[in-house]
Amino acid sequence: RAQKPAGAWPRGEVMLSSFACRQNCWGAWPLSFLGGLDPIPALSPQSGPTLDMPVPSSFNDVGQDGQLRSFVGWVWYEREITLPQRWTEDLGTRVVLRIGSAHYYAIVVSGPRGRHEGGHLPFEADISKLVQSGPLSSCRITIAINNVLSPHTLPPGTILYKTDPSMYPKGYFVQNTKFDFFNYAGLHRSVVLYTTPTTYIDDITVTTDVDQDIGWVNYRIVVQSSDHLQLDVCLLDEEGKVLAKGAGVQGQLQVPSAHLWWPYLMHEHPAYLYSLEVKMMAQTAVGPVSDFYTLPVGIRTVAVTESQFLINGKPFYFRGVNKHEDADIRGKGFDWPLLVKDFNLLRWLGANAFRTSHYPYAEEVLQLCDRYGIVVIDESPGVGIALVESFSNVSLQHHLEVMEEMIRRDKNHPAVVMWSVANEPASFLKPAGYCFKTLIAHAKALDPSRPVTSVTNTNYEADLGVSWLPSLVICVNSYYSWYHDYGHMEVIQLQLATQFENWYKAYQKPMIQSEYKADAIEGFHEVIDIFSKKTQLANRYLKVFNISNITSHLLEWLLSKRQEMSVGKDAEKREHLLMRMLFGVATVENSMELS
Repeated sequence: RAQKPAGAWPRGEVMLSSFACRQNCWGAWPLSFLGGLDPIPALSPQSGPTLDMPVPSSFNDVGQDGQLRSFVGWVWYEREITLPQRWTEDLGTRVVLRIGSAHYYAIVVSGPRGRHEGGHLPFEADISKLVQSGPLSSCRITIAINNVLSPHTLPPGTILYKTDPSMYPKGYFVQNTKFDFFNYAGLHRSVVLYTTPTTYIDDITVTTDVDQDIGWVNYRIVVQSSDHLQLDVCLLDEEGKVLAKGAGVQGQLQVPSAHLWWPYLMHEHPAYLYSLEVKMMAQTAVGPVSDFYTLPVGIRTVAVTESQFLINGKPFYFRGVNKHEDADIRGKGFDWPLLVKDFNLLRWLGANAFRTSHYPYAEEVLQLCDRYGIVVIDESPGVGIALVESFSNVSLQHHLEVMEEMIRRDKNHPAVVMWSVANEPASFLKPAGYCFKTLIAHAKALDPSRPVTSVTNTNYEADLGVSWLPSLVICVNSYYSWYHDYGHMEVIQLQLATQFENWYKAYQKPMIQSEYKADAIEGFHEVIDIFSKKTQLANRYLKVFNISNITSHLLEWLLSKRQEMSVGKDAEKREHLLMRMLFGVATVENSMELS
């Protein structure tokens, strides 16, 4: 059975109630490599050699074995966890295993077996029966992960078997993908055990509005397992002063003279955050229980006109970058020092936004965006959708589930102002129209408060997905003088201006140049034919941005990313603005103002 998708991490880094407890499971986990492409591996006890694997981290770059780096198939993580006595003895305690990201397909073998498909998003397993089944002081957690990508996964891929016996051993295969970053795998984010009472706060949804100087905070609370409960809600400012109170599972709080959440560099006091506190008291079969939840809240509005993207009624220009979560050794494993360094780089550049290209990022990333005022286009893992099979009903159903998980997790972040359902899909294919109509309608129904987009590189006349965007923001990726007309920078302005004119005539909506840049070899110079600095190309784009009806531009990429090895490709793609050298040291490669 599928594991329950998880919303935003509810308990925070600090203990927020006398009942809830948490235990991080970071550290070295024994890892074994089972191999094989079977959809479900044999779940009987296994034995064999293991490798210490840090969690969180990708497994690919940690060892010195080349086969480990390119491994495709099943791996097993297993660790013995010591548990507090209260967790194992108190039947009124619910014990939950929360996995922040397991790429790609995961089976929790411990306790009631469950599965989750898709990396980049959290899921949970209730293991209460396992840890409370007898006199236990520890619990063995076993997680099986498969990194195989198929035409129906997100992102999709294919397995190609090489059958020539004179060139390949029996059963030889390779994993092929249509996206240009490395398919890192493993337990990429936090693994946490936490507890709640058996009646607990399961979810909170917050939306905000502004009427002159009055802010409105609308809340809806979901509680599991009891009809006999009391909910008290209060909103506090940054000094801890209570500004408004409410009660019940839904309501509206009024905030006079509200401090609005503003993006970085758009206001002298950006990123103002209130705190919504929810206290629950309930009567259960084991007696009275309580639960407590604190949620940061930014009061702001988002709207779209024919030519502008508005935040709090004022035009907002996305001035920023695209990102990846890649880093040396740790792959896509979460790392606090690198995260804080990236945010320092963003602010140093004067950037106010980025897109989570091309998958949802760690929750801690969005938390810092809320605190620093960095605006986010939150993108699903819908990248590399190039085959007709990837628009099938099977693929569509999974894509809908991923959008629901992503919106459930990220809906309360004021920094998130737009959802992106895909990046550069083959939206000219006939089945794409129905798929994107369904995807966009689903995302808009889940969250009517934000625009929805799909990032395209298809010609405006051939794209079958963009026309279904209700709150339309057109995001276009283009690489003039690089992907074609190589090195002919004199044609950039004409081609780019024509692109924007055609899109605007067709839809009369704001446009974002969601990717642009070029590849170059740092330190290599020639008088003619070669551009040695990315700024030479980027400045041609900027001239068009200044005169076109465009509201935003996002450079590709902030930092280098790892990609699959092939002829004509460096191991690190070099169209980035900065280069992260070994051990995470970032150096300026080609500085360029983002104004």
